[in-house]
Amino acid sequence: MSKRKIAYFTTIATLILFSVLFNLAAWRSVAFSDYYVSNIFPVITGFYGRITSLFGFSIGEVMLVILVAFIVLTIVFIVLHTFLMIYEKGARNLGFTFFKIKRGFDYISGKLYRIAPFMMAIVCAVMSLNCFVLYHTSKLSVYQTPITRRYDLQQLADLRDYVVMQCNDLAKKVPHDENGNVIYEGNMQETAIKAMLNLSKEYPRLGGYYVTPKPLYYSDFMCQQYMQGYYFPFSMEANYNDSMAIMNKPFTMCHELAHTHGYIYEDEANFFGFLACIRSDDIVFKYSGYLGVLNYINNDFYRAVSKEEYNSHIKISARVKYDNQFVTKEAWKRVEKHAVIKTETVKKAADTFIDTNLKVNGVLTGKVSYTHVVALILDYYYNEPEYAINYSGDRL
Repeated sequence: MSKRKIAYFTTIATLILFSVLFNLAAWRSVAFSDYYVSNIFPVITGFYGRITSLFGFSIGEVMLVILVAFIVLTIVFIVLHTFLMIYEKGARNLGFTFFKIKRGFDYISGKLYRIAPFMMAIVCAVMSLNCFVLYHTSKLSVYQTPITRRYDLQQLADLRDYVVMQCNDLAKKVPHDENGNVIYEGNMQETAIKAMLNLSKEYPRLGGYYVTPKPLYYSDFMCQQYMQGYYFPFSMEANYNDSMAIMNKPFTMCHELAHTHGYIYEDEANFFGFLACIRSDDIVFKYSGYLGVLNYINNDFYRAVSKEEYNSHIKISARVKYDNQFVTKEAWKRVEKHAVIKTETVKKAADTFIDTNLKVNGVLTGKVSYTHVVALILDYYYNEPEYAINYSGDRL
């Protein structure tokens, strides 16, 4: 065996062995995962994130497109190559052209067999370092103590009414254009980074370097998935859906930036997205923060009470309902017009993938984990007297 082949197999074996041992350590030791995310992960983010942030487009999205194209071409190649091998065995007096074509396919086949294992080994290593280990860190404790307190229905009702009141009030204050859409003048990406850095004194992991949030080119396809943003482990990027309604963007940017600092659980990223926005001096960000959690809290309350009880509480204004939509009607028309695959099919596939990915990484509640942010917000408001809410929905 040549030195090149020895080096090739050694590299693959090393990457796979490292990934296995690294994941075993992460699964078995929370302390190991916490140390890694607090001390080593920020170095990777700072180094790699600075490089990918130099580009105005999403590197991760480009990687995904290349990956999909590679998989499709590989499948087509395997089918054609298989046909050629069968045809060669079953036919006689084959011409020179046929054998020339087959030799070309055999050469490409040899390259694929060498590239594929190497790519898989790299994927395993990168995903282990930038994603899988994050699922095994300590769960967020808002006030450095685990959430053990049980909250009653009255407290959930008070929180719901308080958030609705904030939304109704802020909806009147943020600027709207003649069509009723919120206007934002300023650099939303820079404001999102500043908002997240404001939390770093309480949550040290949120300090340090931040990548620049980037819009996705295929945002219409994200609309079909009903997804607002993506964290790409391969590029350490915080990406957001640029086709969704504007009021979703500040909250989503902060949510995805939380992922880049090691908070991979969706409820925790939602909590930090909420907290960063409502503490911002920017009124649009404040409004986006409350809107970002309104549905989670309102839906929990709606499911917990009778219809009569729900209707007796503070109403969500028509302005808030409009601002809180995922995608405007005009944008939906454009998305559906240019859709290659039906939205229902895309959404079902996306839900299955996300739910499976979360469960494989130890989040047994899957997509439902997004709604766990309600418990974190209740803990935030009721654990400290400064943030308590009385039964009338006012801040004490």
